[in-house]
Amino acid sequence: MTILQDSIRPSRARSREWKVIVILILLVPVLWSPLILFRFVLYQPFSIPSNSMAPTLMVGDYVFAAKYAYGYGRYSLPFASSWISGRVFAADPEYGDIVVFRTAKDSSVDYVKRVVGLPGDRIQMRQGQLILNDRPVTRVALEDGLADNACGGDGGVRVKRWRETLPSGASYVTNDCLDNGFLDNTNVFTVPPGHFFVLGDNRDNSTDSRMMSTFGFVPMDNLVGKVTRIFWSLDEDGEPHMERLGKVE
Repeated sequence: MTILQDSIRPSRARSREWKVIVILILLVPVLWSPLILFRFVLYQPFSIPSNSMAPTLMVGDYVFAAKYAYGYGRYSLPFASSWISGRVFAADPEYGDIVVFRTAKDSSVDYVKRVVGLPGDRIQMRQGQLILNDRPVTRVALEDGLADNACGGDGGVRVKRWRETLPSGASYVTNDCLDNGFLDNTNVFTVPPGHFFVLGDNRDNSTDSRMMSTFGFVPMDNLVGKVTRIFWSLDEDGEPHMERLGKVE
């Protein structure tokens, strides 16, 4: 049970969990169909609509999100009703996970970002570097690469890239389109119970938890799934981009 669920009176929380379990049991005959089981219970496919997660995920990528990774709630469970609160079989994300979720500000849209902060963490950006609990997250400069439209210009623009490694060991590449960009320096954000903090890997071209008025902290109960694999990708000309297929960092 998550921290957010713990804030609900135990009797009510147990009652809601049992309602969801009963619904799952009743749906077993339908969900046992291989196609329905795969699509609605195990994995859900998503297309990437923007380059906010570049270079990890790009426009034209198609990914699978494992819906079982964090349990099932109103945004991941088929035909879930608004009265469902919390998640059954719940598990919290880990540092570095790429997650699909709904925000508290807009629960009608699926977003994909990377988890960099968990409940109780203090998050800040200083001169473009991520600070986690008052310690700079390790990053190593890589050779500049082509922006591929990820920085809002044409594909010929060069972009700085960093290999960022969280204390958990999760490691991935980020884009640094601008020096001293709008979100390169922030206040300290303390992640509240039952929430997590996300960033886009394309740090200067991502709407994420740094923008408190429009995005903010993400409730654990709004998780949809964990992105695990790029299963298909098309380039700007609509041609298969085979080298991008596979697991994601």
